[in-house]
Parts: sequence; structure tokens; C-alpha cells
Amino acid sequence: MSSLRAYILIQTEAGPGGDVSKEIAKIKGVVSAEDVSGPYDIVAQAESRNLDDLGRNVLVQIQKIPGIIRTLTCPVVRLS
Repeated sequence: MSSLRAYILIQTEAGPGGDVSKEIAKIKGVVSAEDVSGPYDIVAQAESRNLDDLGRNVLVQIQKIPGIIRTLTCPVVRLS
């Protein structure tokens, strides 16, 4: 069974980035959650069976975490 991988770019309120990334890393399906600099504060990598599972089981859980302002999901595509 192949799985869907995605990078999730996350903006947080000023200050809580480290705590938020630790909470994100605990979510089932999240492979990693790293604090970064730039327009986004955290980049998470997630895996799921399909796009629907990613939305229901990962993104909904991420968006419930206090301090998150916005997410942008970038599913990995295979072009060859």
C-alpha cells in the first residue's frame, strides 16, 4: 500500500513556536515537526493513506493546537 506524504507549513502566534512543534510531533501520522525561520514558523512532514486521511487525522488535529494561525499543506507529487 502506498502512502501520501505531505509537508505542512505552519504559522504561529509570536512566541510559542517551540511548544507548538512539540505538540505537532506527538500527532499520529506526523513524521517530523521542525522550527524554521522565514514566513512560516514550523514545517511538519506527515504521512497518511490518502488525502482524506491526511485531512481528517492529521490536519484537523494540528489546527486544534492553540497558537496556530494558518497552515498550508503541500502534498508530495511524483512527476515521473
